Amino acid sequence: KFTMGDVLAFRMKQRPVRAAAATSTLAVSFFYLLAQMAGAGGLVALLLGIESKAGQAAIIVIVGIIMIAYVLIGGMKGTTWVQIIKAALLIAGALAMTIWVLAMYGFNFSGLLQGAVDKAGKAGEALLGPGNQYGKTGTTKLDFLSLGIALVLGTAGLPHVLMRFYTVPTAKEARRSVVWAIALIGIFYLFTLVLGYGAGALVGSDKIKAAPGGVNSAAPLLALELGGPILLGLIAAIAFATILAVVAGLTITASASFAHDVYANVIKKGKASPASEVKVARITALVIGAVAILGGILANGQNIAFLVALAFAVAASANLPTILYSLFWKRFNTQGALWSIYGGLAVCVLLIVFSPAVSGKPVDPKTGKSASMLQGVDFHWFPLDNPGIVSIPVAFFLGWLGTVLSKEHNQEKYAEMEVRSLTGAGAEKAISH
Repeated sequence: KFTMGDVLAFRMKQRPVRAAAATSTLAVSFFYLLAQMAGAGGLVALLLGIESKAGQAAIIVIVGIIMIAYVLIGGMKGTTWVQIIKAALLIAGALAMTIWVLAMYGFNFSGLLQGAVDKAGKAGEALLGPGNQYGKTGTTKLDFLSLGIALVLGTAGLPHVLMRFYTVPTAKEARRSVVWAIALIGIFYLFTLVLGYGAGALVGSDKIKAAPGGVNSAAPLLALELGGPILLGLIAAIAFATILAVVAGLTITASASFAHDVYANVIKKGKASPASEVKVARITALVIGAVAILGGILANGQNIAFLVALAFAVAASANLPTILYSLFWKRFNTQGALWSIYGGLAVCVLLIVFSPAVSGKPVDPKTGKSASMLQGVDFHWFPLDNPGIVSIPVAFFLGWLGTVLSKEHNQEKYAEMEVRSLTGAGAEKAISH
């Protein structure tokens, strides 16, 4: 009806499972917000030509305040409209740039690849080879596998994506939405393949790395190269709208989860009024926004795609096992859900904290800085940047172990949930947001 906790608690003990679901939702939202705030800061810094860290931090604060205000004013309905509009603009903009890049090479993809190789100079020969970033050692190959697992499995556990199903009227419409989303996302990812090599061929890696925002500036710089300041402004506006939509969705999801699952059902034991829930959700949105701003300042300069992958790893570790077990395993119970959520979340976050992503990466002689979030310290002991290959199996195992060690089971509730999940019969319709 409102949050992921409504699904997970359907056949479990309400209060502990809702508290666990809210905890995992807040954790996933935080890691995802890191990427979005860092991206927003880098984008605006590129447009304004601000290269100092203090200036970029100020931009992140300003952007964060704007986004918090939008969430408080627009709500779910406003967020939904922004997401609809930005999706259309994003696909249209990417399509136009893709056709433009291909047209410059006579719609010859091989010519585009050769252009990227030539622009890269001595490093060009390795550009098209496999494993340029992740294939150097056994550890980096394992890290690539871990990254792939997290990205594939994490999508199914993202709470702000799952929450979108509550904005359509019927289960049939929800399934149709998924088909459309997968088709459009798949097409967009094909565009990024052309845009990436286009940026390499027309802009060059050195210019991209030297720009404010670093590697995250590739697409805006390609737009500048293709259509000058006008196209750059257009693409930057679309990118900013995308960030705004994602941040709004994440903030609403996290604040709604705390207000509905923790405040209304755990603290007030289901006796909270709708008005008080809304008030708590607004306060939570302010707190989440402040934390996101601080985290964005800390993560400024990090690769956004990598930060997003961490959020996917947390989602796959904390949420996916519980969702799958709830839908498809009739013996699954409250203890299994709690062990899976808390165990998967704890293992994943612990491995991230003690990974090279946070500390310990070597200093780049060209920039004098480490690629880790924290500079000048090294307390990492886990060798992989992305912990998914370890934390996800551990979460599945803990869910199984907690279930088999508990005698609780409710086959009647499982039967009802199975019918709902497969047919949509008995499911609540969308409410007015």
